[in-house]
Amino acid sequence: MSLSITSRCIHCDTCVPVCPNRAISFDGAHYRIEPRLCTECAGYYDTPQCEAVCPVGGIVRTPVSTPASSRQANRTRRDVLSSP
Repeated sequence: MSLSITSRCIHCDTCVPVCPNRAISFDGAHYRIEPRLCTECAGYYDTPQCEAVCPVGGIVRTPVSTPASSRQANRTRRDVLSSP
């Protein structure tokens, strides 16, 4: 899973200071969560703090997609390992 900021965001800036990984930034028009930095607060809190403090529910969990080539590589390795 990954977190993302939706169009419901009202730019209140409440989420930025609660992020322990500094994964939330403002690009001049929108806030965004950098997936490479976001750990959903694992190791710091039981729940993602940005999601908990957002007054409008503008932060949602989204599935992380795996590129097709990575899925194919994993399937190939698994098939090789399980073959007789």
